[in-house]
Amino acid sequence: MQVQNLREYPMSMNYEIKIASELSIKPHQVKATLELLDEGGTVPFISRYRKEATGSLDEVQVAAIRDRVTQLRELDKRKEAVLKSIEEQGKLTDTLKKSVEEAETMSKLEDIYLPYKPKRRTKATIAREKGLEPLAELIFEQKSSNLSSEAESYVSEEKEVKSVEEALQGARDIISEWINENAPLREKMRKLFLEDGTFTSKVIPGKEAEAAKYKDYFDWSEPIKSAPSHRVLAMRRGEKELFLMLDSCPEELTALGVIEREILADEANESVDQVKLAIKDAYKRLLKPSMETEVRLLTKKKADEEAIRVFAENLRQLLLGAPLGEKSVMAIDPGFRTGCKLVCLGPQGQFLQYEAIFPHEPQRRSAEAGMTIKGLVEKYKVQAIAIGNGTAGRETEAFVKSLGLPKSVIVTMVNEAGASIYSASEVAREEFPDLDLTVRGAVSIGRRLMDPLAELVKIDPKSIGVGQYQHDVDQNSLKNALDDTVMSAVNGVGVEVNTASKQLLTYVSGLGPVLAQNIIDFRNQNGPFASRSQLLKVPRLGEKAYEQAAGFLRIGQAKNPLDASAVHPERYALVESMAKDLGASVAELVQSEELRQKINLKSYVSDQVGLPTLQDILEELAKPGRDPRETFEVFQFEESVNAISDLKTGMKLPGVVTNITAFGAFVDVGVHQDGLVHLSHLADRFVKDPNEIVHVNQKVQVTVMEVDVARKRIGLSMKSDPFAERGKKADKPNRNSQRREEPQGTMAEKLAMLKGKFGS
Repeated sequence: MQVQNLREYPMSMNYEIKIASELSIKPHQVKATLELLDEGGTVPFISRYRKEATGSLDEVQVAAIRDRVTQLRELDKRKEAVLKSIEEQGKLTDTLKKSVEEAETMSKLEDIYLPYKPKRRTKATIAREKGLEPLAELIFEQKSSNLSSEAESYVSEEKEVKSVEEALQGARDIISEWINENAPLREKMRKLFLEDGTFTSKVIPGKEAEAAKYKDYFDWSEPIKSAPSHRVLAMRRGEKELFLMLDSCPEELTALGVIEREILADEANESVDQVKLAIKDAYKRLLKPSMETEVRLLTKKKADEEAIRVFAENLRQLLLGAPLGEKSVMAIDPGFRTGCKLVCLGPQGQFLQYEAIFPHEPQRRSAEAGMTIKGLVEKYKVQAIAIGNGTAGRETEAFVKSLGLPKSVIVTMVNEAGASIYSASEVAREEFPDLDLTVRGAVSIGRRLMDPLAELVKIDPKSIGVGQYQHDVDQNSLKNALDDTVMSAVNGVGVEVNTASKQLLTYVSGLGPVLAQNIIDFRNQNGPFASRSQLLKVPRLGEKAYEQAAGFLRIGQAKNPLDASAVHPERYALVESMAKDLGASVAELVQSEELRQKINLKSYVSDQVGLPTLQDILEELAKPGRDPRETFEVFQFEESVNAISDLKTGMKLPGVVTNITAFGAFVDVGVHQDGLVHLSHLADRFVKDPNEIVHVNQKVQVTVMEVDVARKRIGLSMKSDPFAERGKKADKPNRNSQRREEPQGTMAEKLAMLKGKFGS
């Protein structure tokens, strides 16, 4: 029975039940979250202020629901297009429509659609034009043993079939296409490629010297299902740069066996022999290229997701680094030949003064430089000195420490990755139109010490230096993930509306660049905001945007203490009721722990407000506007170690984690070259995910395992006794282990990749 009208069969999908099952949560939680998202709610707002509706889902769960429903809706849109196309061909049956609607993935849907998909003129198309489809049907039945006489009747000059073999070839072309378009078979082949396929990488002959950085992949193979993301991306990059040949298939005999078991009859005759030939042709010419393309896309997507996850987690940790706070800061962008760029900043990061000093070779005007630093420290009552960790960083740190400055002045190194990107950006030009690029870079270094989050949001996250193959992954997916990460960090900390930059305000829930600029303009024209309610006077900032943003914006000097807290304005009346019931003011409730302990939260539960929100309010009243970030601690490198040549095997050194990858963590030990703590050396126990052990900006103790000065390689360990296994016979590979060690020679490649030495 054919479907006459597609509109009589509306598409339907119970998203709530499906997503709830996948995420192991309740359908009503998904339903409420979807409604809030569709109403324009942001992930931070929903997870923070709509806990009663969602059942206290966190940001990760809310974002997962958002992303999954987007996928399902895209799938449904594609289903509608497929059904419409098949209907227009007059081939849509109830059974076919049911198959389309029940397809759970895009791959399965496209498999079903493949026989009906408009395609270019193929070998099978040409064979059909010659009238050979009946012969193909006869052969495919696999019963005939006298094909020559059957095929003879299809030989025709008029139809350009000149021989029996040509007729049989045409029939086989049609059968090959049928095999390729068999949806259940394609699903089995897809599974075979993913579960039994192997990545095989070989160097292109004659390119061995050029491709030296890919030496580990000159003759490399490993199962597709267990290949880690960084190796998948490395091999693909080598292929893209025309250094490597990459194959991703199972054994051919295994693949042919799967098809034959699905297609071939048990008997032996001429028809079966013809079908065998068609199977080989279908696999080599159609199925294998198609499956390999699909598998490469699927593995690329999986590798992208892992690389993006690592990048996003590193970025989150970096953004949430401990802030020094509002202090008078001197910032130094170090250098040898061109000197050190020095700026002084006020407690709110305002630029005060710039000087260039030359304490190092070749000028070595150290006395003059020392006088300049001492004078500025006294003039601006400098409380901390931030020194960039680039070229001449350790030398400049040592020089500053030798000046005999007051002990109260903190001297510390700051990671300057991305500072040069900021200094040349439009954001920097808007902030400091009259300053040189190098001066802007010094300002960025100082502000990073004061508030890493507020400064780093001004830089494209891809330039901050905490990614893994970030230029090889899907850029839209990367951008979305990093935007989510920045938004989560910004809203988790909260933003002081009277001092925040446009870039920081842009990431506040419900705002964006236009409203952020409008807030800045309003602030400039009318002075500091005195209350949150005043935000409603900002042009184009309506009730919905106010609802989404207000709880994350802080006004420290507001008359109402709640304006400096994370309590949402929609709950002010509730807090006032709590205070009134205790015979106190809101300010007194904030100040008195004794009063807060008298609050019986259950008595304030209503249809709109439950215990989760009430508990959040009580916690916020205890520490209004609290900063969730760690307290700043001064870190010092080993003073006697300043260059890679100073390192010796066995040294134990303090270091700072600068980047985390799937295969380990990079640590700065103060020698202008990060060392690698491989996954196997992060702890005394087995480690699957480096984030179990370390986080970006973490202070760690490491042992130097190996140093290669020529290749700038440093191997480090965080084990308590890293040399315990030295001298023992190497263990044989465990075939049952799902963990593979990083190929020994790839450290240089990964280090070069992460430091931008190649392929940016």
